[in-house]
Amino acid sequence: MNLSQQILFFFSALGVFNGFIISLYLLFFKKPKSPALFFLGLLLLAVCLKIGKSFILYFYPQLPGIYIEIGILGSAFVGPSLFYFVRATLAQDTKMSTKSIWIYLFWTLAITTASILVPYDQQPDSWNKSIGTIISAQLVGCILLTGWQLRTAFLKIFSAKEKVSRTEKLLIAVYAGNIIVPAAFKLPVFDFFNGPCISGALFFSLVLYLNIFLFMSPRKTGNPLLGATEPARYANKKIATVQALALTEKLQKILLEEQLYKNPDLKLNDLAKRINVSGHQLSQLLNDNLGQSFAAYINEFRIKEACELIANDRGIKLEAIGYEVGFNSKSTFYTAFKKHRHTTPTLYKEQLSAAVIS
Repeated sequence: MNLSQQILFFFSALGVFNGFIISLYLLFFKKPKSPALFFLGLLLLAVCLKIGKSFILYFYPQLPGIYIEIGILGSAFVGPSLFYFVRATLAQDTKMSTKSIWIYLFWTLAITTASILVPYDQQPDSWNKSIGTIISAQLVGCILLTGWQLRTAFLKIFSAKEKVSRTEKLLIAVYAGNIIVPAAFKLPVFDFFNGPCISGALFFSLVLYLNIFLFMSPRKTGNPLLGATEPARYANKKIATVQALALTEKLQKILLEEQLYKNPDLKLNDLAKRINVSGHQLSQLLNDNLGQSFAAYINEFRIKEACELIANDRGIKLEAIGYEVGFNSKSTFYTAFKKHRHTTPTLYKEQLSAAVIS
């Protein structure tokens, strides 16, 4: 191995080795656990396996084909891991979806079956062409779907009104890296690195260290993905639009389905636990994104149902309606009703009656 090959070996192997270490840390040692960090660790592990396959092909082509098969299995995990990492981060998922588990099981079973029926050592062309083409198509599809998830963040780049949040910057950086590395394998322009196999490994090392710099750069706000944040600064920033929409939908759904607003003792932290976010995040969503206090937001649901009960006119007293929809006193019911409807429950009922008569 001459000097240039030794340099190529060092830099490409360094990226793969460090990538493995970071992926194992995220998968098994990083706390608190979250689907986003799990998928990030799985993504990094999958890319390392893919790069390791190319590394073996370039430097150790005489090794058994099982190493290549493992690398191809890693390649099959890259696309889904990227998609679910971005999805889990934006939606702040607290559990892995059943669908994602089945997707990983499918690819594991498919590659394992292929390695038994058509071993790489016997039919390398089948793996390099047919199976490789299928996995490449899957990766392209996942990259397109992930790009669609990040469309709001991309639009912010060209907007003078909205700024790209740090979380969105990190997601875009990971997304861009997963475009650059496959391109280094496929595009002839990268052949100046002694061929596409090793060029992909070198670009992976470069992308890995650039992303580590972004993830670990010291800021008082900490890292939104790794969890080290400062509550005071964190509370002064809006949640990303896509994430805020997802949380708002989840919040409305659980409030309506379980009618939690009818509980007069409902607290912000209790509701935050039900939608699997922190009290700071729910407060941030309500105050900064929706422009409402917790009490005002919950009272909207209560007043809406109170209006429906008044309109149905089932002979229930107005005071009783207030208690039924979640208010703990007549005065708070009347005050909230006037604030939201700009009239009292009594006048509201009279107006409905007059409209029916006319």
